Order: sequence, then structure tokens, then C-alpha cells
Amino acid sequence: MVGETTIRVRYAETDQMGVVYHSNFIIWFEVGRVELLRQLGFEYGNMEKEDDCHIAVVDVRVRYKAPARYDDQILVRTQLKNVRDSLLHFTYEVARATDGTLLAEGETTHLVVGRNMERKALPEKYRVAFERAMAREE
Repeated sequence: MVGETTIRVRYAETDQMGVVYHSNFIIWFEVGRVELLRQLGFEYGNMEKEDDCHIAVVDVRVRYKAPARYDDQILVRTQLKNVRDSLLHFTYEVARATDGTLLAEGETTHLVVGRNMERKALPEKYRVAFERAMAREE
């Protein structure tokens, strides 16, 4: 399952050259990830409140391919690639919506923790839903 989210680049996200500042791609990864969870039937805020399930970023990688610019409409494609007992791995592609140009690709790895920041197992209802979503991809 690939989640798709469309975002329009805001002026505040660009530098003096009108190019999107690199750290904004990581923010867009988060937007894509939260929307993918929503498409799977879960709201991240409820995961935290109801199940004490937080997914802390422990690794992030971005490979920049082409610049994004002010007022571009971009498409963030997010995919859950791996689920383990207490680890999640997502991949991302960011493309310009108008012409499909790949702007960046990346990945994040997350550790499942409780509010005390101690590692814990991913609750069963999420693990089952995530594994089903990944099985549909194959």
C-alpha cells in the first residue's frame, strides 16, 4: 500500500534562491507517514493516547534529486516497508505533481516506545493491520 499526499510549497519553506530548504523534506515525510496511518484506519494521536504507542524516529535518510520551488505542488508517496516487534521502516518519494520529476527519496526507521521512552512491542491491532497492508503490496 502506497499512501499519497499532495502539498503545495509555501514561501516560508524556501531559501533566498527560491529553493525548498532541505529539512522541509523530513517534515513532508512526517506528513506522508501520518496520512498513511490514517489510510490504514489509525490516527497517530489516538495511538499515543489510547495505546501509549509512540513511534520515535531513530534513523532518517534523504537523497535529493532535484530542487522543489515555491508554489510547486508536490506529491509525497509513503510506503511501510517493514514491521518488526518494535521497529517500523517507511520509504518515501517526493515528486513534482505537475511533471512527475523525482525531487527526493528517503526512508525512516522508528522504534516503538511508550510515553516513558522505553522500547515496547507494537500493539497487536497495529501489527496485524500493518502486515496486512504490506501483504497486499506483494
